[in-house]
Amino acid sequence: MNISEVKAAAFAMPLTSPAFPRGPYQFVNREFLVITYRTDPAALRAVVPEPLEISEPLVRFEFIRMPDSTGFGAYTEAGQIIPVSFNGAPGSYVHGMYLNDQTAIAGGRELWGFPKKRAAPRLAVETDTLVGTLDYGTVRIATATMGFKHRPADQAAVLAALAEPNFLLKIIPHVDGSARICELVRYYTTGVTLKGAWTAPGSLELHPHALAQLTDLPVLKVVSALHFLADLTLGLGEVVYDYLEPLIAGPDRK
Repeated sequence: MNISEVKAAAFAMPLTSPAFPRGPYQFVNREFLVITYRTDPAALRAVVPEPLEISEPLVRFEFIRMPDSTGFGAYTEAGQIIPVSFNGAPGSYVHGMYLNDQTAIAGGRELWGFPKKRAAPRLAVETDTLVGTLDYGTVRIATATMGFKHRPADQAAVLAALAEPNFLLKIIPHVDGSARICELVRYYTTGVTLKGAWTAPGSLELHPHALAQLTDLPVLKVVSALHFLADLTLGLGEVVYDYLEPLIAGPDRK
């Protein structure tokens, strides 16, 4: 391949057989179990990067089952999402995600900067209970439970939350091990069709692990539990802050 052919073909690694295809990335019947809990404010401040700001000491632990996603296939993921604000506008910071699909891990990390690691999440209905579990290797590190479809949830509130921006810290190393890219990325979900949303009593239990530090954001009190089903498209991102060259950061920087 000559240089122009390399440049024309370059999208993702490996060059001649990328680990994931080009988008758009659409999800059908994406199922969420979301346990919102109160945590230690000091612990949150230790992990949320500036210029994001913390409003309340809350964390959302999400289990997401994706049976039909273009390019990525069928998989399940789980992780911690932190409500934040950027330039005064509310949004969410993705702190850590664990999933069982190498294609989605590669695409999520390389395109957007999702903090994805390989693990074994599960989301299923067990009689009258929606159950989410997360194993790292053979070690159980999270268990969430929720009553199955006890009461309808406020669909307008769910849609409003899905319309808010999401933030990621994308880090790509240079060949010498230093940071080549260190950017705050913003993305949105679009084309949302909400197919149902429910609330019920919920619980969440986290366990320590050396390589999956969920308990660094401890569960002090469960605030709410939400179960919903939606179709949506995962939009590509935009850089809103460049940590290596802050003087030429995105247009939203104050």
